[in-house]
Amino acid sequence: MWLRDRFFGVRYGGDICFLHVATKLAYFVIAVLGLYLSTMLLTIQATTQPMERVKQQVSAPSLSEATKRTCDNLRRGAISQVTDYEQRFSVLKDSCDAFLVNLIKLGFNAVEAWKTAKEFFGDDSVRFAGVDGTMYSRPMFDLVIFFGGAYASTGTITFQEAGNPKVDYDVKTIQQNIGVSSVVPIYVNEIPDVDLSFAAREQPAEVDPSKLASEQEIANNSLIANAIMTFSEFYLAYKLAVDQQQDFRILLMDRSLSTERASLLYETGKTGFWEAKSALIGYVTGGRHVDKNDLALARQHVYNKDLGLPAPRADYLRYAIISLIQEKGTAKEAQVCQAFGAEDEKRRKRVNKALDRLVRNEVLTFNGDVYCLSPRYVDSWERMKQVTIELGDKIFLCGGKLDVASTSCTKILKDGKEHWLTTLDIELLTLYALQMLMEECWRRRILLVGITKDTSARDFNRQLIQIMQNEGLLDVAVDHEALAALPNTDRMILQSASIFNSQKIVPPWGLVEYDSVFRTMKADLNRGKGYVSGLIRNKVGLEKAFLKTYVQLSQAKSDPLLRSNVLLIDRLAYALFDYKPECRLALLDEMSDGTQEHIEVLLYRDKTVPNRIQNLVMSMLVAMAPSNIPEAFGHNKPLFVADKIAKWNYGQFKCIADSTANWMMNNPKLRKFIFYMSTFRERRASVEQARRENR
Repeated sequence: MWLRDRFFGVRYGGDICFLHVATKLAYFVIAVLGLYLSTMLLTIQATTQPMERVKQQVSAPSLSEATKRTCDNLRRGAISQVTDYEQRFSVLKDSCDAFLVNLIKLGFNAVEAWKTAKEFFGDDSVRFAGVDGTMYSRPMFDLVIFFGGAYASTGTITFQEAGNPKVDYDVKTIQQNIGVSSVVPIYVNEIPDVDLSFAAREQPAEVDPSKLASEQEIANNSLIANAIMTFSEFYLAYKLAVDQQQDFRILLMDRSLSTERASLLYETGKTGFWEAKSALIGYVTGGRHVDKNDLALARQHVYNKDLGLPAPRADYLRYAIISLIQEKGTAKEAQVCQAFGAEDEKRRKRVNKALDRLVRNEVLTFNGDVYCLSPRYVDSWERMKQVTIELGDKIFLCGGKLDVASTSCTKILKDGKEHWLTTLDIELLTLYALQMLMEECWRRRILLVGITKDTSARDFNRQLIQIMQNEGLLDVAVDHEALAALPNTDRMILQSASIFNSQKIVPPWGLVEYDSVFRTMKADLNRGKGYVSGLIRNKVGLEKAFLKTYVQLSQAKSDPLLRSNVLLIDRLAYALFDYKPECRLALLDEMSDGTQEHIEVLLYRDKTVPNRIQNLVMSMLVAMAPSNIPEAFGHNKPLFVADKIAKWNYGQFKCIADSTANWMMNNPKLRKFIFYMSTFRERRASVEQARRENR
């Protein structure tokens, strides 16, 4: 206990608070040196044994020598880390005055938050919900039980003209039963067919032989439980958003929204896998079969006319064309080019290629010189929304389109046969649920906020600062080598800067908000001001959808250096408040054929630019940061309560799973088969347990 407290930092009312990484590592080195000295004593004792034992030649290294080498390596590595952090922290002492001082906003106006709430929500008292999930997997004989669920804590927040917001939490949250969950028992040999991570790259229908291992390893490495949990969180959030009776206007999620969408797009981007691994293709809804075009169109369906989404560039050009033609009914090529500002020859050529491809894929029809949407895909998005709701109800609520002949909630019937929904299908449904949630939040003016406790993001340091410097948006020049010498993650940079500059940076504070698309691009230093390029293969993500920032909400009254962890905040962008001239930055991305694609991003350039939504969010988060719960110091209480509910349900299901296993073990009808059904590890564990009990 003493070593843990000394290594991880000073304890504050039961909570472990960040103090100084170098100090932590120093304590760690002391512990390692103690272990090292103990090992040396053992080695000395071993060498002082009788000479006849010393003369014996041992071909393999002894245990004491192996332990000594391990301690030596650990000691050297720890000392190297301490030295490295000392050098990195020395840079931070001067970095605040250099550029951070103009990018961190201190103090938030409660009166302004009240006015914004009245305008944004139409009321100063609104309902909120925090959503968090849990998952569990357990091998049971030749089955593996996968469990995933999401749960919500709810309440009401009242923004006040004369003071800070007041938060009232609903009592008996668990009894209200706001949550969804699902359990999937599946044979071990079927897991590689359901889990996309086991598929071979060249032949998606086959299992990668290099990934076939023991049954325990297959069960432990499977992503099925995680896929179910992620889907449950966004599905529950969508259900809360469309609930007219409860009328939730603030939704808090324990995830980075933009990162989650980017991850889902990447995981579902291998279209060559769709035919082999997607059970959704051929699924019947609304009297029509789902095909690959339905999946592709829904996968990139983020439409917001006020924000100019989807952007008419790069990979999003096809979806921008579809949105334009769906809005107008029909369009000529010249009209499409005019709407997208494609004035130069190269951009018009790209529009022409995108139109031809859509015609070849039968998404558009071409008659003379007029393009229109194929009748089959006019309502494609609405049908895919219905598929998501049907299968979500089937998986989590045992409702919707549940066929009595189906033997599992994650199996669907196609052509009279059962098919597993694979992890690819669940990830596609999760992506659709997220985009349905975004659409509903834009429509009903619901504030959607993602909060991430632990993050390894580095885009603020590596991308945003360099792009801002390239655009001349920083008051002082920043040395790139100095940036590289800073601590490894954005959270560590800001958290350390807060402590080293404690007089200037006082919680609660927040970094200026910037477009999440900065995570996917970098400054093009060769072409100069105004140019960027995609971070990987010149691919730039979707802009103007999410805004992100970092915040620190609390500090101890007894010691100003005892501060809460820095959190990553990722929220939905809203055109009325965020899409303003002072918050827009025009950039250019030159493609391989020389085409210059226009990218318009959202960026609050410094702390002087008014940001009403950030002021509203910060006022809300400060009011929801509990001071009477030590382990939730500086965090978000609704998400903390939702996490407690999720953990309680996790414990309940674990008891159920363990009880089921015990029931099967003691069932007289199954007794003769148990020996053959159980694995070697299970039999060994039961024998060892019986031996211990009989001692």
